[in-house]
Amino acid sequence: MKVTVVGAGFVGMTCAQRLAEQEVAEEVVLIDVIEGRPQGIALDINQAAAVEGYQARVVGTNDSADTNGSDLFIMTAGMPRKPGMDRSDLLEINGKIINTVADYIKAGSPNAKVIVVSNPLDTMVYLMAARLGFEKHNVVGMAGVLDSARMAYFFADANGGGVKDVRCMVLGGHGDSMVPMPQFSTIDGVSVGALFAESDIDAINTRTQHGGAEIVNLLKTGSAYYAPSAAAVAMAKSILRDEHRLLPCAAWLEGQYGIKDIYLGVPCVLGKNGVERIAELELDESGMAKLNASADAIRQDLETLREKGLLA
Repeated sequence: MKVTVVGAGFVGMTCAQRLAEQEVAEEVVLIDVIEGRPQGIALDINQAAAVEGYQARVVGTNDSADTNGSDLFIMTAGMPRKPGMDRSDLLEINGKIINTVADYIKAGSPNAKVIVVSNPLDTMVYLMAARLGFEKHNVVGMAGVLDSARMAYFFADANGGGVKDVRCMVLGGHGDSMVPMPQFSTIDGVSVGALFAESDIDAINTRTQHGGAEIVNLLKTGSAYYAPSAAAVAMAKSILRDEHRLLPCAAWLEGQYGIKDIYLGVPCVLGKNGVERIAELELDESGMAKLNASADAIRQDLETLREKGLLA
């Protein structure tokens, strides 16, 4: 197996590290436009293998030809959010990067699966899929795994226990319009509704919606990377190892949840064929209204891309 991570920023470099340490692929390519950066990171990770004992090899490069023949790409490149910046502010600059990367993926790795991490997530995965022209099930966005992990941590912290037994679900776009689903969230199989007051659940829902911004505001000069990289690698493993895990991801909808022709966060089964199935949860009227509002926010971003000439 060969996996390419596009972008040697903090998310990309930690993706490469996790892929190597967990031996998800024999070869991990880390590509970036900054000369020397991916090469230096790759050398550092490879030297750590002598201590940790993993056999995967990381290749750092600035040449897209080195990515040819990849089985899977994790797209992390792009400008990160800064304090006070909304994900939508990143549309134009990250859209241009997506189109450039899509062109060399299509040319050199026409059978690859693609996981998009770059923000604004749901819009960028739509643009990536449109530019590639691949089957939509082969292109997916990393969103819900991260947002659900944040929600799970918040519930575990509030419960005073470990996070291993907590399972949460977040639907919708990766941003302020995301839709936390406490009714589908449990601690060791027990609904969080049976363990927490409604006001506490509402507070955790709100904190989940702004989980990324909370970290951005604390860091001042960057954004999250440990949890995003862990989420992306979990998706990559499910695809490459054909694990068939049910994970919330930004997937192409063709009428599921009454929504079609956009990428939106929903529970997906990920396997060797990419998105192999979308699970449709029974949502109440409020949940559906929030999901539709999230879809509308993504459509607005897509219109902005069209106006800027980045999307046909």
